[in-house]
Amino acid sequence: MANAATVPAKGQILVDIEDMSLLKDIKKAIGLMRGVGKITVPRQQRMSSYERSLRDIEEGRVYKYESLDELIKDIEG
Repeated sequence: MANAATVPAKGQILVDIEDMSLLKDIKKAIGLMRGVGKITVPRQQRMSSYERSLRDIEEGRVYKYESLDELIKDIEG
C-alpha cells in the first residue's frame, strides 16, 4: 500500500511584487480564492539617516566642493 501524503491544515505563500502600485489589486485577487484566510503585508523597515547616506554614496548622489565658499555659491544659485 502506498503512503498517502498528508496535506497540511495551514500554510503560507510568499509573493514578490515588483510594482507596488498593484498591491491593492493583488490582495483583492488573492482574497477571492477559496481557502485564503488572512492576507498580511509586512511593512518595510525604515532606513536610518546613516543608511540613507550610504545609499546616496553608492548611487552617486554626492557633491564635492573645494571650499565652503564654493558650496555657499552653489546653494545661492
